[in-house]
Amino acid sequence: MDWIYLSPHPDDAALSCGGLIARQVRAGIPVQIWTICAGEPPEAPLSPFAEQLHARWEAGPAAIAQRRREDRDSAEVLNAGIRHFPIPDCIYRRSPEDGMPLYTTEESLTGPIHLDEVTLVQELASMFSTDLPPLTVLVSPLALGGHVDHRLVRAAAESLSRPLWYYPDYPYAVRYPEDLKALREARWVGVRYPIEGPDLSAWQASVAAHRSQISTFWPDLAAMQADLAAYRDSMGGIRLWRPLPVV
Repeated sequence: MDWIYLSPHPDDAALSCGGLIARQVRAGIPVQIWTICAGEPPEAPLSPFAEQLHARWEAGPAAIAQRRREDRDSAEVLNAGIRHFPIPDCIYRRSPEDGMPLYTTEESLTGPIHLDEVTLVQELASMFSTDLPPLTVLVSPLALGGHVDHRLVRAAAESLSRPLWYYPDYPYAVRYPEDLKALREARWVGVRYPIEGPDLSAWQASVAAHRSQISTFWPDLAAMQADLAAYRDSMGGIRLWRPLPVV
């Protein structure tokens, strides 16, 4: 069966699952990455917060086109398919009532989902269900760290009422180990996939393809490569999770 990884932003699937995607593709399993928040910003001036992020990314007005390009390059490294959805990143989304930006600080990214977005979960679910083959294995982010876009994607996937696997959002999985502990206590089961040298290298290269995003988490590429290797070693590979069925 095909596997589809839901990636809230360009880079999330590569960061969290790049080694596993590489392993699966080498084994002949067709894999697609569906990047959800890859749409163009509305035609309005960027908020100061969005401008600040663009400066950190060293990206100009075409930042989203650049991020989609990086996403395609990353998927090519992994030999995975790629699809971009038209939803803008939360840093660009605005209220349909007054046109004001909805998320304007780092803190707001992990705060409450704005009331103006109550219909977005169902809109996403409709987009997913339109093109999802019935036998596809669908993998959702766990939304560790609580980013609003990760939570929206997970909620949309869960509203489909179909079996899901979940991936720990890296690097938040390292920052919030108590969340993974809570999964075990809630009777979730994790399946470990060993990641050997070639797939670790592909994982590192797929993350490196997201050039604009490296500075978000690391001082340089060498630090990123070392951290991914350390994460692989600490987890014994990459783990996917799902809740045990209720009996």
